[in-house]
Amino acid sequence: MTAQDSATSITAIAVSSGTVLAALGVVAFSLTFPSTVWGLDSFGPWSLVAVRGVLAALVAGGFLLALRVRVPERRHWVGLAVVGGGVVVGFPLLTTLALQTSTTSHAAVVVGLLPLTTAVFAALRTGRRPSPTFWAAALAGAVVVIAFTVQQSGGALQTGDLYLFGALLVCAAGYTEGGRLASVMPGWHVIGWALVMCLPLSAAGAVVALSAEPVHLTAKGVTGLVWVAVGSTFLGLYVWYRGMAEIGIARASQLQLAQPLLTLVWSVALLGESLSPAAPVAAVGVLVCIAVTQRART
Repeated sequence: MTAQDSATSITAIAVSSGTVLAALGVVAFSLTFPSTVWGLDSFGPWSLVAVRGVLAALVAGGFLLALRVRVPERRHWVGLAVVGGGVVVGFPLLTTLALQTSTTSHAAVVVGLLPLTTAVFAALRTGRRPSPTFWAAALAGAVVVIAFTVQQSGGALQTGDLYLFGALLVCAAGYTEGGRLASVMPGWHVIGWALVMCLPLSAAGAVVALSAEPVHLTAKGVTGLVWVAVGSTFLGLYVWYRGMAEIGIARASQLQLAQPLLTLVWSVALLGESLSPAAPVAAVGVLVCIAVTQRART
């Protein structure tokens, strides 16, 4: 084997591992909406978001402290604040408020648009320009997912749509900035410090919200809270940012085309919602678009 062959082999392994990590993040994220609905069984929307942030920050802070991770350089603080505002505070709060009136199937419209929006944010932020083939496949995937999720929810706009579209924008910004930072520091450092930065706000919010909203602890509600705090917010974002650092923000973002379909499967299994017969067709279309984006130049 020549040196060039060895380099190609190593690159292929790196790309493969990055894809696996990003895909694991997508699986973790796909459980977020159903888990949020479970959490709302015990907590009010503001309480759920605030307590979620506190628990996730305590877990992340414990790891950072135990491993004696140094505080990031000041030049990274603004980026970490964007991550915190987008994926720690903004997206959880806006989607939780939306899920009070929207079904998880309808809320999946946000995730259907998120891959394309993240790719656009990444192109603007990093200056990298994916190929026309990539953009065509990304747009096609978004169209397939949106058509399916709108059909699944009956096609009607709902009160929570404003929250959902706001969540889309802040999450895309947080993903893009987090993916950029993950190229200069470990992915779990990115989400860990973002969570710790948001801890004062989360703690203050928890005190106020818990005193204003009723709490009725149930096994389902507590399970939902624990998952969105530890599974989605910390572990999910850890593997997601690592994957983005390895294969690129734009390419990783397109793996999320599968997230709405996974969310709908969880919605049927965990929440008893119905699933459209069009799901298998949409799944095939999404997988084709994902395959094209993973092979296209980014």
